[in-house]
Amino acid sequence: MISGSAFEVGGRRGSDRVARRARLAGLAVAIAALAALLLALLAGRRDDGDSEARATGAIPVSVLIDTHRPGRQVRGRFLGLSFEAAALAQVARYSDRGNLVALLRSLGPGVLRFGGVSADTQVAWTDRATPRPAWARRVIEARDLRRLGRLAARSGWKVLLTVGLAHFEPAVAAREVAAAKAALGAHLAAIEVGNEPDAYGQHGLRPLPWTYARYSAEVSVYRRAIGRAVHGVRIAGPGVSGSRIFATWGPGEARFQRPALLTGHHYPLGCHQTPAPSIDRLLSPETRSLEGRSLARFISVSRSSSIRFRMDELGSVSCGGTHGISDAFASTLWATGYIVQAMAKGVAGVNFQGNPANCAGYSPICAGSPGRLTAGVLGAQPGWYALLLASRLIGARPLPTTMVSRAQPNLVVRAFVSGSGRLRVVIVDDEPPGSPPVALRLRVGRRYTRAALLMLTAPSPAATTGVRLGSHAVSRDGSFSEPTKIPQITRRHGAISLSVPPSSAALLTTVR
Repeated sequence: MISGSAFEVGGRRGSDRVARRARLAGLAVAIAALAALLLALLAGRRDDGDSEARATGAIPVSVLIDTHRPGRQVRGRFLGLSFEAAALAQVARYSDRGNLVALLRSLGPGVLRFGGVSADTQVAWTDRATPRPAWARRVIEARDLRRLGRLAARSGWKVLLTVGLAHFEPAVAAREVAAAKAALGAHLAAIEVGNEPDAYGQHGLRPLPWTYARYSAEVSVYRRAIGRAVHGVRIAGPGVSGSRIFATWGPGEARFQRPALLTGHHYPLGCHQTPAPSIDRLLSPETRSLEGRSLARFISVSRSSSIRFRMDELGSVSCGGTHGISDAFASTLWATGYIVQAMAKGVAGVNFQGNPANCAGYSPICAGSPGRLTAGVLGAQPGWYALLLASRLIGARPLPTTMVSRAQPNLVVRAFVSGSGRLRVVIVDDEPPGSPPVALRLRVGRRYTRAALLMLTAPSPAATTGVRLGSHAVSRDGSFSEPTKIPQITRRHGAISLSVPPSSAALLTTVR
């Protein structure tokens, strides 16, 4: 008892010393941040008097980048696509036809997720021991999973597969998972049990009250059945419909299920909302702010549990998207800004929802006709270009970034540092056409002498065609090549200055 008491006293003293050091370190960081902000404010005032900005009517913005506090590295497989489980057989056929393999390779390794509402209500597993149930509109068979395995192997992508929970059939799910593991092997990233299970009660799939405890008990039964059928399969979850319910279900999932990966979904606009979805709402500062708070809810649970979080279903407008918004360049600007926010917050990855048969919705890739759908000839929609730009950030680390401007334009700026020490800065100007350009000054000091600028442009936010990254479009075969000559900007007076037009985005990469 004596030695135990002595240890406790010593522990408190040690804790006090650690606490004092932490407070001092925090104070030092706060002072440094305040000083940096003051410098940026002064720089912003000087920029207000910049003759070039006055002459063009541009809005001066200063950007201060803190290179001393890099965040968590953006790992490989950050980018991904999500399809309905009902589309699995169709997509799997593209393993040996069409251009999907080339499209996926152009992004680097990623994650294909199959889930959505159809995983619970329309699609059933079938094999010799499992006849097709009367409620199923489509089935998944072993040959579909073998084809999917070939697609994964050829593209270098992994698969996140959802098994249905709405029809409580743990033995059937276990047979499906065993077949998936046999067909996909190391390309099977994880299994989710149910899609947006938090909504089962309101959709009549479970009696009310439907709680996390009841859901978790059912998942435990599934996990035991899967464990008896096959070993070494990772489980992800809970795959809920949004951040507010995740704040309730996420801690329980992390504590009781200990999944390999926490998952959830996000749509900034709802198809049945009033007022109706619009480009202005999608690109508004309010939407960006709300999404920042939403990401914070997801990441709070992730950090407290030390389990990575993946946004495994993501789109601009729910219910498949809205024509003229989800399939327009506005969705490219929104997606680019969202991706870099998610990277900066420490999200493990994002999966953009799509439908290869619907080019009028939020799908990043789709077939423009039934014939092309059969042949697997998919076209790159505007949203695909956001993924192409973001793929240049894989392996980099986010840096604290401060914008200072009296005008407070609707602008997203996020900085990253690559493994080689290069700065990569993503700029998204969400202002509507006709707004003044932004005169951006990035203070980089003497370390970098110039920067290359890769612009993401289109005729207008409402444009559904004519999207270009560095003046180039995705080829018909699915490949993408950057221009051999990219505009260069030379540093002057310790800063790199550029003009950013409204309704555009850019990736700036510094060169020493």
